[in-house]
Amino acid sequence: MNIANLLTFVRFLLIPVFVYVLYGDGQGSIMAATSIFLFAGFTDILDGYVARKYNMITKWGQAMDPLADKLMQLTVLFCFTDKGILPLWVIVVIGIKELFMILGALILYYYKDKVVIQANHYGKFATVMMYVAILAVVLHLPFAIYIMVLAVCFTLLAFHNYVSGFKQIHKNIDA
Repeated sequence: MNIANLLTFVRFLLIPVFVYVLYGDGQGSIMAATSIFLFAGFTDILDGYVARKYNMITKWGQAMDPLADKLMQLTVLFCFTDKGILPLWVIVVIGIKELFMILGALILYYYKDKVVIQANHYGKFATVMMYVAILAVVLHLPFAIYIMVLAVCFTLLAFHNYVSGFKQIHKNIDA
């Protein structure tokens, strides 16, 4: 396992740590859990940089990196919705979108000769926007809900882009 993949693996481990800290009895648990979430985001940036710079790109990393991101984001959104920090509609929209993304990725990977749709600029921007939106909500910024709406819109735009890519790959494989 190379360094980039190790950083992805660390993100998987941070998911239960986030939940444990958020639901812990400690004062400031929301901010502490948010710090863990932000650290996970930093490891995402770092593993992508390391993988590209040092030629450590692997099929495992291409498949597991976005999965780690999706699971972390869904966990944060679910937990923050459960805590009343986020409105329910956010997790419903993002959850449905992510479910389709995960199913599409699994179909391509396991049934179409281990094909992986790589992250693109739309998806990366949507992820950054979601991090910003969650941070704005946690910090109770007065315009946080507008940032969240924008983040959800960019997430849906990225989803549309991935669906187009999925259709093209599926068409090329079956041809």
